[in-house]
Amino acid sequence: MTEAATGRSARRMPAQSAPAQRRVRRSAPIVPPHNVAGRALILVIAIMTFLSCLTLGAVTLVRDTAMAWQTEIAREATVQIKPADGLDMETALEDARSIAASFAGVRQATVVGREATQRLLEPWLGAGLEIDELPVPRLVIITIDTSAPPDFAAMRMALVESVPTAILDDHRTWVDRLVAMARTTVTIGVSALILILAATVLTVIFATRGAMAGNGHIIEVLHFVGAEARFIAAQFRRHFLITGMRGAAAGGALAILVFIVFSWWSSRNLATPQADQAAALFGTFAIGISGYVGVGLVVLLVAGLTAITSHVTVVTYLGDLEARHTDGG
Repeated sequence: MTEAATGRSARRMPAQSAPAQRRVRRSAPIVPPHNVAGRALILVIAIMTFLSCLTLGAVTLVRDTAMAWQTEIAREATVQIKPADGLDMETALEDARSIAASFAGVRQATVVGREATQRLLEPWLGAGLEIDELPVPRLVIITIDTSAPPDFAAMRMALVESVPTAILDDHRTWVDRLVAMARTTVTIGVSALILILAATVLTVIFATRGAMAGNGHIIEVLHFVGAEARFIAAQFRRHFLITGMRGAAAGGALAILVFIVFSWWSSRNLATPQADQAAALFGTFAIGISGYVGVGLVVLLVAGLTAITSHVTVVTYLGDLEARHTDGG
């Protein structure tokens, strides 16, 4: 009875120890999930993603601002009246406004008041200045019908005849230069984004090779006992996909936080001279829905590039390993 019981116990032992053996095998993956190099790679990917998202946000901001410039210049012109001896500035402003409003294609002509003029000059001349004591030009803003713009040449002649110091400016020259500068900035931003993504790919390549070097004996054994290259590559791809998603998500979230803080700061500082000048150049620092969608796409792109790069690197490494083995055999 005792020998029979012992035999039954012995027969049951392999069945009980098999799950434990499988658990032991699962606890030792090809690519260690947590190590110093892995945490450093997550940090590097987070930084690269953060810089990529900031670059994309800046490009989006400049592009939207350039479009706003083009839209505004198409519907506005400015009459500038310089002060002169014996010139009644208020009368001259009203005459210029009336002449401009009389032309077909002009929807509205508005005189820029004293307070608005002081706000425009405050960043350079300080607060509390007296316009009447300084030779400060005054402005008339003309709103244009973009579908049927007025005859600017005839308007310019009529204004000069009535108010000799009046200058009509349709802003075309300056805005063309600003738009050209914006396009150049966008091109530089896109180039920087491509370079950052290229640096990310190179970083992943070095990290993958480092992980393979640390587990080279395991990979070689698996490969030569019959494990397919795609199986081994899948292990690395899964590991680096998770690593890339963690780092990219962290970098993207930080970039979104920066955009939200800038947008909040801009909204809190409205109606100040500094905010007016910043809004004229850069808009409201809000990248909009398209910008946030772009950040999400950058996160997915970085994670995808990380996985694809690791896969290609592993397959290439195994191909070289097989070639060396064949040549050596």
